[in-house]
Order: sequence, then C-alpha cells, then structure tokens
Amino acid sequence: MVKISNEYILYNGDIKNTDEFEVIKPVSSKQIYEVIRIINKKPLFLKEHIERLINSVKITDSNCVVTTEIIKDEIEKLVKVNNVTEGNVKIILDNSDRYMFFIPHSYPSQDLYINGVKTILYFGERENPNAKVINDTFRERVNRKLDESNSYEAILVDRNGYITEGSRSNIFMVIDGKIVTSPGSKVLPGITRMKIIQCCNELGLEIEEKELYYKQLDKIEGAFISGTSPKVLPIKSIDELKINSQKNKIINDIKNKFDELIKKDIS
Repeated sequence: MVKISNEYILYNGDIKNTDEFEVIKPVSSKQIYEVIRIINKKPLFLKEHIERLINSVKITDSNCVVTTEIIKDEIEKLVKVNNVTEGNVKIILDNSDRYMFFIPHSYPSQDLYINGVKTILYFGERENPNAKVINDTFRERVNRKLDESNSYEAILVDRNGYITEGSRSNIFMVIDGKIVTSPGSKVLPGITRMKIIQCCNELGLEIEEKELYYKQLDKIEGAFISGTSPKVLPIKSIDELKINSQKNKIINDIKNKFDELIKKDIS
C-alpha cells in the first residue's frame, strides 16, 4: 500500500479527493512507478524521468499508455490543484490505471549533509533492477533492518557478494581517487545517478563502473548515496566500518556541481 499526502490526487488524469483513496492498493502483482521531485513548483529532470517511465512500461510489457504530453500536463495540474511548492510526486501505473499524487517525503537535514549518514549491508537484490517496480515485501524486510539498526539506508549485496545499490538509492564510492559505482546492468539506472556521472565527467573525474566485493569495502576513501530526496549524501559508516566521506574533497566537489545542475534545470 502507498500512502498519499495533500488534498488531491489524479486518477487517469481526473482530479479526485485524497479521501476517496487514502492508500493505493495494487491490482496487479507489480506496479510500475516513478518519483519526481518538485522544487519551486517545477519538476526536476522531468524529461529524463518520463523517458525512464516509458522504458519501464516497455520492458515489463505493461498495458499502460503513457506519453510525454500526458505526464507533463498532469504534473502541472497536480502541482497547481494542491498549491505545492516543494515535494515528491509519485506516478503509479497499474494495469491500465494511472495514479499521480504527492507522497510523504523526508529530505535530509543540513546536519546529515555535514556529518554523513549511517548505513548497513543488506544481503538481497531486486528481481528486476532496471525497472522501477513496486515490491512491498522486499521494502518491508529492508525497512525492518533499517529500524533495528537505526540506519538511514541499506546497501544491497547480491547472491555473489557484490555491492549493487541502495534499497532506495544508488551508491558511489571513492577508491584511489576514482569514482566507482556498480555497472548500469546491475542497478536501477536512476536519473540522479545519470546526473552524478555527468557531474563527474564535467569535473574531469575518472569514473569506473565495476563490481566491488563487499569484503573489499576497507579500500574505499569515501562513499555517498544519490537519489531523488537525498541528492548527494555522504556516508559516515557502513555497518562497523567508519568513513570520513563528509570531508572528502571529491565528494564535496560532486555535491556542489550537482546543486549547480539542479539550479540550471529548474531555472
């Protein structure tokens, strides 16, 4: 089930009161979804999000019909009817139904950006890492582990012992002055991930997409989470391993460059 915030939701393009839904219960076993951040009433990286949504429809053989025009117009309608300036919009495609609504969000505090966040390793993997498909059971298991350990994010480790991604984010590491991240085929190709790679290229940083065995984590000089809500968020620990990511110059350069990219996109 998906929680809804704000007063109005769009259902197949029509404005409905949130009270009519309260939560979205899946009809099919796997719903396609996308989350888009709204900043100053404007959707961030909208073109790229729509492209990924359409790609998810194709690779899952969904019956949903979506176009750039439909999504763009409906986001504008949803933002206007709810009079929202900042927030996260969730789009769900379930069989032939299309839902669009604001979801409760939690953006990292300035303190977390300054001091970094605590993470854990979680031995598990997405069934289809390249498509954004809802899997409530997987999410619930991960959330329990996060609550038990009082951690911000879980870093997923696949059946072969290789680090893939975060449970709701992508992971980047600094090793020998280079940026290392999992191959695109192993993870959800997040929009923020793509923009981080763009930032690295513009900064002249060497970036390598390769698998890292979880027992080699002691080699990293820093690491950060990337995603719709966290943007570029330094990691201070992975299980018992302490990392001084928040003071890593490379990570701070990427964070600043990414913030510049955001300003340019919504200007």
